[in-house]
Amino acid sequence: MQAHWREQPPEQPHVDAFIRSGYAHAVTRWLAVPADPIDGTDHPVAVRDQRRMGQQDLRELGEAADQARVWDAQFGGGDWRVSSVTQCLRDRAIPLLVGSHTDGVGRRLLVISAELSRVVAWAAFDSGHSGTAQQHFIQALRLARASGDVEAGSYILSTMAVHSMLEGEPDQALDMAHGAFHHGRGRASRRVLAFAKLAEARAHGCLGDANSASTALSRAERLLDTVQPTSDPPWLSYVTHSRLAADATEIFRDLRNPAAALRWSKQATDMTADRNPRAVGLRLAVVATAHCQARDLDRALDCGHQALYTLARVSSARAGRALHSVASALAAFDDPRVHDFTSLLHHQRTLTPANATVR
Repeated sequence: MQAHWREQPPEQPHVDAFIRSGYAHAVTRWLAVPADPIDGTDHPVAVRDQRRMGQQDLRELGEAADQARVWDAQFGGGDWRVSSVTQCLRDRAIPLLVGSHTDGVGRRLLVISAELSRVVAWAAFDSGHSGTAQQHFIQALRLARASGDVEAGSYILSTMAVHSMLEGEPDQALDMAHGAFHHGRGRASRRVLAFAKLAEARAHGCLGDANSASTALSRAERLLDTVQPTSDPPWLSYVTHSRLAADATEIFRDLRNPAAALRWSKQATDMTADRNPRAVGLRLAVVATAHCQARDLDRALDCGHQALYTLARVSSARAGRALHSVASALAAFDDPRVHDFTSLLHHQRTLTPANATVR
């Protein structure tokens, strides 16, 4: 099973910039065969003098993944706590792949290792290391494929679609989101399928296709209306109507429809800054730019300052980019308060702790 883990995927050289073709090989393989067949060659092999792995190991790794997601949401991908998850993945999860265990335990280990890789990937992207993020996303998709868990693969591919969209490749993101939804139908939970549709809607928004974005968003909303919470793994708990509303706010901002964006924003209030400061701060930044589109300077500045205060708590390059987007949108107004905001932004980001390196 260790063959499914590679320190550096051959599909992409070790650089820290997003490569447009970097996902091509791994995604094509998953779309062709989303789950490896379970046969004798894929069975775990017992290693002499190594203890047998069991449910306790899986629980500990699952708890590590849960904690990593909490840290990422509260402190940002550049925080040292999140960076420590990479060490957990390499030092704890991957060595267990060559341990002695049953097929069922082995496949579960692959799923948990895939989720840990996904968390590390997202943290790397959030902290500004896009090339490293690609490597870990590719690894996560490979591990999910090896586990035979199509649901896990569909979720990871949908996250990769969001990553591609945020890196300025909405066409690629659209194809990935379509593939994740298509292969997930009948094999993934409705919450996973809703996330795939949400990724699709965001890609359509970036491409300026309002009708397709609205259609995908409505489909995601209907899927969330019928979820069975007890059937979802814990790492999907954040895919809620509030998350959908927050993403819809950004979608309609991208479509330059500030009225719709601001309506959706009012439905995203369930997320609180104490538990999810990055998500709340990013939404406030988007709302600020939507108010700029609506030519409402007072509300734009109010939301901008709230975003600045909220995002001061997290170590996130993505947060910095969002705040600079607010400053760019405010630059259209000839008002001394805009200069004050820009100066405050520069001062605060200068004081923000340097991002950790996620490898």
